[in-house]
Amino acid sequence: MAAAVAGILQGGLLPQAGWLPTLQTVRYGSKAVTRHRRVMHFERQKLMAVTEYIPPKPAVNPGCLTPPPKPSQEETGLIRLLRREIAAVFQDNRMIAVCQNVAMSAEDKLLLRHRLRKHDILVKVFPNQVLKPFLEDSKYQNLLPLFVGHNLLLVSEEPKVKEMVRILKSVPFMPLLGGCIDDTILSRQGFIDYSKLPSLALVQGELVGGITLLMAQIHSLLQHQPLQLSALLDQYVRQQHDGDSIVPASGQPNPPNPVPDS
Repeated sequence: MAAAVAGILQGGLLPQAGWLPTLQTVRYGSKAVTRHRRVMHFERQKLMAVTEYIPPKPAVNPGCLTPPPKPSQEETGLIRLLRREIAAVFQDNRMIAVCQNVAMSAEDKLLLRHRLRKHDILVKVFPNQVLKPFLEDSKYQNLLPLFVGHNLLLVSEEPKVKEMVRILKSVPFMPLLGGCIDDTILSRQGFIDYSKLPSLALVQGELVGGITLLMAQIHSLLQHQPLQLSALLDQYVRQQHDGDSIVPASGQPNPPNPVPDS
């Protein structure tokens, strides 16, 4: 029945008696997989495993190198007060030394402050989150590497380096890191070398003594020729006077002596 209907639709004719429709086999679906992945040889597997690139591990965790994000916080009155105090300390003092703030008892800290205050050296402690921004925007930015951890400042209006170094030698567990004197950055060894220099009064005395000696030598050199000329003229006058007082028998005065060459 289906074949007859198909014949009518195609040609409009009925199929002849004894005629059968042609059968055609249609194959659907994918082809059969005839190729399989070849298994790698065992020796090659070992060679590939030995020669596999292994990237080196970083010495420092990258997360440690990334600075933590700074919390955005509003500037409080205390921070503004500390900034003004820090600016006054760096402006009014010629000597600023940076030391490591170690754990000390309250009694030892009080004794140290008292010994330093005898020489007009004050101890100042500021938080790094306030001190570092000030140093970054000032001419003292080279001091930033010294401020790691807890630090304290030893400041004085005059460079009392010798007294400070002598006191810090008695406190070996409080190391001196560096600082500046008259806007000149110094290391720890620089402070020690500075403390060995003679005092300003002694240097001024030596300078005045040297200048006085040079002035005396110059004065002596300048007075030598006039004095010599004056002595020669006096001698010539005396010789002329002696020659006039002695008159010979002929009545002719003695000829004057020749003037000696100066």
